[in-house]
Amino acid sequence: MPSIGELVAPRRMGRDFRWLLASSWTSNVGDGVALAAAPLLIASMTSSPILVAAGAILQFLPWLVFGLHAGAIADRFDRRRLVMAANAARAVVLLALCAFLVTGTANIWIVLASAFLYGTAEVFVDTAGSTLLPMLLKPADLGLGNARLQAGFLVANQFAGPPLGAFLFAAGHAWPFLLEAVCVTLAVVLISRIARTPVPPRSQAGSGGDLDGTEAGATGSGAKVHTDTSTGSVHRIAEGLRWLWRNPPVRMLVLIILLFNVTWAAPWGVLVLYATEHLHMGAVGYGMLTTASAAGGLLATLSFGWLERHVSFATMMRVCLSLEVVMHLAFALTTQGWIALAIMFVFGFYAFIWGTISTTVRQRLVPHELQGRVSSVNSVGVFGGMVIGQALGGVIAQTWGLTAPWWFAFAGAALTLLFVWRPISQIVSARPVVDELQANEP
Repeated sequence: MPSIGELVAPRRMGRDFRWLLASSWTSNVGDGVALAAAPLLIASMTSSPILVAAGAILQFLPWLVFGLHAGAIADRFDRRRLVMAANAARAVVLLALCAFLVTGTANIWIVLASAFLYGTAEVFVDTAGSTLLPMLLKPADLGLGNARLQAGFLVANQFAGPPLGAFLFAAGHAWPFLLEAVCVTLAVVLISRIARTPVPPRSQAGSGGDLDGTEAGATGSGAKVHTDTSTGSVHRIAEGLRWLWRNPPVRMLVLIILLFNVTWAAPWGVLVLYATEHLHMGAVGYGMLTTASAAGGLLATLSFGWLERHVSFATMMRVCLSLEVVMHLAFALTTQGWIALAIMFVFGFYAFIWGTISTTVRQRLVPHELQGRVSSVNSVGVFGGMVIGQALGGVIAQTWGLTAPWWFAFAGAALTLLFVWRPISQIVSARPVVDELQANEP
């Protein structure tokens, strides 16, 4: 019988993957602790809805400000060391916040500034970190690798972290952030054990740092990239955007994620009001919705290996997006809390499958030297879609009631699904970029 370690991270995936997995899981414990402790800390210092909302906004604002630049930097420097440096910066911010809390000198402005600085460092951690996996694993193992990373996020960030963070906050305001600093520091140590240093490959041809305009096949996913180390960050960002625009499969995948995040975020922005006022579930019931979603994700974690072997990616992507449409309709119609919990469980299951597949497909199609920039564009689209969707959802709910955002999401997701149904096959069937690059080599 294979050992637990072999089941979680098979030996064929290599020791470096195990170090990356351990680092990610450890960091997620700390992030999960902060998921509960940070809002509690802000609420303990102010009753202003604007300042409380500012704490939530600072979770994604750094992505909109620094996301594209983080991608350009990740594609130019040693990605492992970039993750280590950014995590170290996060630890410094947390230790400084702990010092303010222990000495009694912390105030709401210091906490919000700490949140922004921490979020900024996290942008670089997540962007550079997302490029490491395709440099450590073979394309065939990317699906399983992404599933294992997502499993750590669900268990540590969604299940274990938040209750622990709330408990530690009750014991003392500084304790959860001290534990988070320890977890982030340990993550630095673990990722430093990776033997191979994943450095973005650089093309030797061309000095202009531009695309040569060659497109391989109908998809154009094999366009070569010429990198000039003397070009500035803005030029590198533009280079990545041009590559993305000239590659229909990856471009369509990013667009799908953007559109579905707009429709998803519209009702999610008022979910707490929907749960407490429309379904009358109370604060505990609202918290159970998140737990139900995480439980569905855990089941998906256990099922992904079997699904990957027996069901095509194209079929799974279509099923996931179809369930997204049905989910919005079900929430719009239901008035029972237990039904909402069942819906949320199903949501957690298919959302995990979709996230794992979409990430895997993107990583297989994007050249290593562009992984950071394309990943950052995708992340900016995710958070940009959330901003747009939440703004729309708030206005719609204020005007037509708490179920109206679900009807908007249902209609928008259904129309988007019709638009992307056929291109999904083209996305999944596109040749991996490694093959395309090899085909273009002289």
